[in-house]
Amino acid sequence: MRFNLVLAAAALLLGAATAQAANRKVDIVNETGATMTEFYASVGSTNSWEEDILGDDELEDGDTVEVNVDDGSNKCIYDFRAVFDNGAEAVKRGVNVCQISTFTFTR
Repeated sequence: MRFNLVLAAAALLLGAATAQAANRKVDIVNETGATMTEFYASVGSTNSWEEDILGDDELEDGDTVEVNVDDGSNKCIYDFRAVFDNGAEAVKRGVNVCQISTFTFTR
């Protein structure tokens, strides 16, 4: 019984270390038919959006940009928000950026 408890504790610590060391860089792909003018990524447990990651740049339909969504919180679950030149908006909640390397916005 004690061995199982030690093994479980070790697995928990290993999982926490893996999450902290995880790569939080994600390729954002725009396949919406519109130009993305703004992109936000915020930790899923917050109610507000961080700054626009694209800044003055835009992401044309069919293009990809690599973004680093690591805000120093060591969190893996983020919400994404994209704003397009046609006025449309897309929000995806609960994206695990520690497990994916690409996220595609589609129509």
